[in-house]
Amino acid sequence: MNVTFTTAENEFRSEVRKYFKEEFPQDVLEKQRKAIPLTREDTVRWHKNIYRKGWAAPSWPVEYGGTGWSSVQKYIFADEQARASAPAFLPFGISMVGPIIYTFGNDEQKKRFLPDILEFNTWWCQGYSEPGAGSDLASLKLRADLEGDHYVLNGTKTWTTLGQYADWIFCLARTNSDVARRQEGISFVLVNMKQPGVSVKPIVLLDGEHEVNEIHFDNVQVPVKNLVGEEGKGWTYGKILLQHERATITGVANLKYMLLRLCSLCAKSIKGAEPLSNDRNFMRKVAAAKVELKALEYTELRTLASVVSGKAPGPESSILKIVGTELCQRIDSLYLEASGYYALPYVRDQYDSAYPEEDRVGEGSETNAALVYFNDRKVSIYGGSNEIQRNIIAKHVLGL
Repeated sequence: MNVTFTTAENEFRSEVRKYFKEEFPQDVLEKQRKAIPLTREDTVRWHKNIYRKGWAAPSWPVEYGGTGWSSVQKYIFADEQARASAPAFLPFGISMVGPIIYTFGNDEQKKRFLPDILEFNTWWCQGYSEPGAGSDLASLKLRADLEGDHYVLNGTKTWTTLGQYADWIFCLARTNSDVARRQEGISFVLVNMKQPGVSVKPIVLLDGEHEVNEIHFDNVQVPVKNLVGEEGKGWTYGKILLQHERATITGVANLKYMLLRLCSLCAKSIKGAEPLSNDRNFMRKVAAAKVELKALEYTELRTLASVVSGKAPGPESSILKIVGTELCQRIDSLYLEASGYYALPYVRDQYDSAYPEEDRVGEGSETNAALVYFNDRKVSIYGGSNEIQRNIIAKHVLGL
């Protein structure tokens, strides 16, 4: 693969680097570097900033507000975004429901929803998993019964990331139970989170953060016009959405700078101790992670080139998802090992969103190493567990 950049591509890199240095909200970058969670207002503000720059939807078609960038430009942008410690795009609108709407939605839906997604006027969340339907998503039980010009929704979705902030949720719901296969009779519907009957129950994680939720639907009326595509075709649309999600979960650029930062930390002498970079056994593990990351990077570039040529992400996105998430967890383990005693999490009340200095063991973000390690155990589960991804690869890639 040719990875030599042209003069124009290097100029584009300089433009992107200058943007993150001079135009992007610097307080957001500072929070990211210190591992301080962003508020809802922070997230909305930086998304709107990048929208005003015209870079909010790198992968959308130009006619819907996309950038028209080449695969190399997208790669450069993601690389510089991670290099600047800028947060990744919140995926639910731009990377998930947006492509489903502009691919399968009608003209009215495109006109109604796409501009607000692009400008981040609406915050979206995902309604797939249920208490009894996670990796086995086809067993979902959220009902959407047609009554006149409305569907009436009853049921529960769970592990809904940042659902407490959301204005809208896109859901897979069962519109027909009299089907030969469970995958049939599932439809893709858009639901206003502010309407009667929708309630949000927080799920507080090990690190004390309220990141995910249970969403309950009690006789929620959804207009038929909020059905995307054909009734009963939701499983097909949902699979395509998950393929887009799995391709973005990989996070190669972020993993590169996680490793660079780790190597920088290892080169330093902490309180007079010998630098960890002199530990050959530890650095051997770092080198192995670098080799695997380089192989993953080339695979992602090939996938990105296929998407740009008009091909939707296919089963190869499962390969990216497996390798990327397991490599993320391995790098987390290296941070944990490098931090040693300083990786011990500080203690705080689950409702306290502050970072009390007196509870810190170390002097920087290494005090979050254990919390990040535990939180990232989820990355090999969401977007379809890695066990399910191996089944997909066996069936659709290897033909077993």
